[in-house]
Amino acid sequence: INAEYMGGDETTSYPEGVHMTLRINSTAPDFKAETTQGPIEFHKWIGDGWAILFSHPKDFTPVCTTELGYMAGLKPEFDKRNTKIIGLSVDPVGNHEKWSKDIEETQGHKVTYPMIGDPELKVATAYDMLPEGAGTTSEGRTAADNATVRSVFIIGPDNTNVLNKK
Repeated sequence: INAEYMGGDETTSYPEGVHMTLRINSTAPDFKAETTQGPIEFHKWIGDGWAILFSHPKDFTPVCTTELGYMAGLKPEFDKRNTKIIGLSVDPVGNHEKWSKDIEETQGHKVTYPMIGDPELKVATAYDMLPEGAGTTSEGRTAADNATVRSVFIIGPDNTNVLNKK
């Protein structure tokens, strides 16, 4: 890959077939998405604070359910620190709404942060959570197919990726 393609900001374009991974201090991909709290434009949604984007491979899986419930319990602490949290699963928003009720019932915390529906895998792909050739739909995919969609990204106030854990 030529060095001229290593810029990584929102104006960078890569040649056909070249895909760059999200790196520390690179601009986090901006996106529009449907969430359980309505549509968002990610960078505008972040505003002047911090954001934690965390993802899970499938709705209603036991481990994911406990993790989302735990984050719901921590949300007031993140709020005190000017940090927004947002979850992602490749399932549609309608499934997330049902899942939110299950999370509250089983984990004791109401999910009051938005959950992104990514059934076309656009956000998961933009954040390099899926292997090459994963397709463009969540339809028919299992939690095992989506195992790599278990990531955490911390985005700074300048929209740069300051940490990612996959």
